[in-house]
Amino acid sequence: MSDAQHPWLARPIDCEEALIPAVAESRNYLRPTTPQPGVPEPDIGHRLPRRNVNRPANVWWLGVHGGAGESTLSVAVPGSRSAGHAWPIATGGSRPNVILVARSNANGLEAAQRAATEWASGSLPTVRLLGLVIIADSRGKLPKTLRDLAQVVSGGVPQVWQIPWVEAWRLGEPVTLDSSPKEVRALATSVTALIAPTT
Repeated sequence: MSDAQHPWLARPIDCEEALIPAVAESRNYLRPTTPQPGVPEPDIGHRLPRRNVNRPANVWWLGVHGGAGESTLSVAVPGSRSAGHAWPIATGGSRPNVILVARSNANGLEAAQRAATEWASGSLPTVRLLGLVIIADSRGKLPKTLRDLAQVVSGGVPQVWQIPWVEAWRLGEPVTLDSSPKEVRALATSVTALIAPTT
C-alpha cells in the first residue's frame, strides 16, 4: 500500500501547521483530508453519540471527553458553538464543520484517537472534520510518552492545533478572543481560512 492509500495518510503538511513539538519535526507528514477506505468503525462502546442540531455555527467544537475545553473555545472564537460530547448532525442536510477537542493527557489523547478513527471509517458522511485541538492539561512540557501518543493521534486528522495551559481559564476569568493566548487567536484565524468559501 502506498502512502497515498494508507488509511491514516493523505496529504503532506507544513511542519509549521503542527504545533505539537513532537509532531513539528523537519520531515513532512501526510494527513487524511477525508475518511479512508479500510478503516474499521470502532466498537459501539468506543463511539461518540450523535445528535441533531438545528442552530447555525461556523464550526462545532466536539469535546471527545469530559472537561476537554470545547465550551471555552466556543466562547473564545466568535461564530462557533460547543457540540458537547456528541457528533453534530445537521437537520437541514448541511455538513457541519467539526473540530475535535481533547486534553493532552493520556485519556484525552486516546479519546481523540477513537474519535478520529470513527470519522476515518466513513461512518459520519455528513460531518466535515477540520482537525483536532489539543489543550494542555497542565503547565510544562509533555512527557515523551504523551508526545509520542500525540504524534500518532495527529496523523489521523486533517490538522492539529495545540493550546497551552491557560491559568486564567482555570480561575474562571472571562474568556475573550483578545485576552486569549496567541495560539487561540491563531486557531481562530486558521479556522476562518478553512471554512471560507472557495471560488
